[in-house]
Amino acid sequence: MLEKRGGPGSPAPPAPLVSLTGSTRAGDPLSLSRPPAADLLPWVALISGSIVAMPEGATLTCGMLSDNPCVRVLISGRWRAQTREGWQDFNPHDRRQALFFGSQSRVMPIEATGTFRVMTVQLRPGASRMLGGPDIRQTLDRIIDFDELVGHGRLGSRFDPAHSAGEWIEIFEAEMRKMIALNAVAPPDPVTLAFESASFAAPDMPIGEFAERNAVGVRTLERIIRRDFGMTPKQVLRRARALDMASLLLGVAQPEEAEALHLRYFDQSHLIREIGHFFAQTPSQLASGSHPLLRLNLEARQNRRLSMLAPGQVGTPNSWRDPANEPV
Repeated sequence: MLEKRGGPGSPAPPAPLVSLTGSTRAGDPLSLSRPPAADLLPWVALISGSIVAMPEGATLTCGMLSDNPCVRVLISGRWRAQTREGWQDFNPHDRRQALFFGSQSRVMPIEATGTFRVMTVQLRPGASRMLGGPDIRQTLDRIIDFDELVGHGRLGSRFDPAHSAGEWIEIFEAEMRKMIALNAVAPPDPVTLAFESASFAAPDMPIGEFAERNAVGVRTLERIIRRDFGMTPKQVLRRARALDMASLLLGVAQPEEAEALHLRYFDQSHLIREIGHFFAQTPSQLASGSHPLLRLNLEARQNRRLSMLAPGQVGTPNSWRDPANEPV
């Protein structure tokens, strides 16, 4: 929902969003996103940039639900989020604040005020631990100041608001290479990465079957997944099913997958309960409402999912994107 704030009780007139990083065929904003360079793939899942213009004084009220931690730089725009600690304000003075977002167990309410430019690096599960980051179990549903976490420098200062999203992506890749080389970072646990791939391909799989296929005990698997995802294996898969379905409802999934995604639920009441649990809305409310930030979030995940399931199609525009509004 987008509102232009006026006096107390005043109605919220419609305020258009203009995306400079792509849109759906219906005009909904999307990000410019791509897999990282090959040398960063063990640690980085996806890099994306979003530039969305809003009228002065307008506030966008929405939410996000991400299944992996990320480093996000708020290059412009002021943000509020309802984290595990309550409502918090970010980038209040447009100083290009860098933040570490833990993954979310349920949708996190977000407000964005003013034109926003955001750069995001999605980390693969287990990468934060290998890079010396915080215990991922303690970051669930939280947002942490990245510069305070690292203890030196200001990552946000590397990003010029006048640059394109493509230029930001190149800068972020260079920064990641420095960090990996400086710390001689090893890749995440192979079991963790295999579970990530399986959660995209078959999030209704039996846990025991995955454990047997990967030559690991169920208890060992549960310990590894809790350590690198911050949740149990069953919780990770349950969330993955809901994210895939929400992507379909918001128009950023392949239409030919619709039947298979629905078959992951026993019946309509099961689907309603699960979408309500993760998004606090019914499927029909999710499909008919305005969810710009959530759609940005979900489309980036779908890009990551499809790049892993069909690597040969990387670089091919997805069917939901408007080819006439792709960034140059």
